[in-house]
Amino acid sequence: MSATRRNDFDVTDTVCVADPRAVKMAVLAILRDIAPAANLAPVNAAFRLFVQLFTGRLPGYVGCDTPYHDARHSLDGALAFARLIAAHDAAVTPGERLGVDRAILGVVIALFHDAGYVRRKSDAADNGAFYTLTHVSRSADFLREHLPLIGLGRHAELAAKLVHFTGFEVPLEQLDVPDEADRKLGHMLGTADLMSQTADRCYLEKCRDFLFPEFVACGLAGRVAPGAKACDHPDPMSLLATTEPFNERVRETRLDGAFGSIHRYFAHCFGGRNRYREAIDANLARAEQALKAVNPSAILNRRPKAFTREALRQLLKQRPTA
Repeated sequence: MSATRRNDFDVTDTVCVADPRAVKMAVLAILRDIAPAANLAPVNAAFRLFVQLFTGRLPGYVGCDTPYHDARHSLDGALAFARLIAAHDAAVTPGERLGVDRAILGVVIALFHDAGYVRRKSDAADNGAFYTLTHVSRSADFLREHLPLIGLGRHAELAAKLVHFTGFEVPLEQLDVPDEADRKLGHMLGTADLMSQTADRCYLEKCRDFLFPEFVACGLAGRVAPGAKACDHPDPMSLLATTEPFNERVRETRLDGAFGSIHRYFAHCFGGRNRYREAIDANLARAEQALKAVNPSAILNRRPKAFTREALRQLLKQRPTA
């Protein structure tokens, strides 16, 4: 492990989460630890589909063009989910385990939880961020259509419900998931999505440089015309100022609220330390420091890369990153 965590690596600085090949290897190893004899063909197929979708080589789709919700974002979440469910199942009694079938399904949902940002060629919008407010429902549609193609058709409707645990389009209490084990799976998906992105080494810079333009594209940020309704985020720094209250709110209402603090099992992955929580807390401390600074850019000086369509294509031409 390097002394300083690399920008495109996970919280342990051991997996390049921008590279689908590296994440697939890590996820498959975790799943084999859960059940050595499990059929992992659907996972391999899902990673192939992921690469096709995000590089724009899946028929009918243009590829990823959203810098914040890029390939790295989803891959990071899929790895975090795999770690979380494996740690949970290792820590609880046999009767409480969710099992490898749910682990496989969860990995696939995590990979495609933001598929709704990827535009179809028939879409009228000129950027996937236009669909921010409806992207989870679009992701659900993608799962319904494509899970049968990778051997998980029997789970397609359940997946279309569970993906909503990663978003805010449908109130959690309104999600029709009566099976407690499936609902816990949803809690893990939501937890992994929230914590992996906010633990990103460049989370703050990505909010400023990548998320703000996405919010502008869908009308959630940017300056408005005279007489129009005021916007909460007229500029990037005003968006950055909401990172701490947003994180506190989701910690209270989701991570430690509706999701039942299931993130505590991350500590079982890392010798008693919750490396995701530690990285998040470090980011929030740096945000506070930057917002008090005369020159915030002197603190927010990391240079993240967006792994959208072309960048991902270029990465995949190289040898896998170690």
